[in-house]
Amino acid sequence: MLLSEGQMSDHKGAAIILPALPPARELLADRGYDSNWFRAGLMKRGIAPCIPSTRSRSIPIAHDKELYRQRHRVENMFGRIKDWRRIGTRYDRCAHTFFSAICIAAIVTFWLW
Repeated sequence: MLLSEGQMSDHKGAAIILPALPPARELLADRGYDSNWFRAGLMKRGIAPCIPSTRSRSIPIAHDKELYRQRHRVENMFGRIKDWRRIGTRYDRCAHTFFSAICIAAIVTFWLW
């Protein structure tokens, strides 16, 4: 898991996380991760990207729309974690304390839902 600064672009985060990705068949991501180098890096690792093309692409790259619909589960989990006031308002100043609170909220939320 990676905690990045709030202003960091998705491309910088993708460059950091790409070498540490575990083995997988597909990767679901939003349009912010649509870049040729990221798609090529995923395919080199044997991971099929399910990323919709950005609107600025002249020739859109097809993606599995049925598989992409499953992404709502991830977004719902983020919504449940943000229900915790401490996380939703970024109450902690230190990154390690904030990351610890996220981990605790994720564990509790997983076991309750």
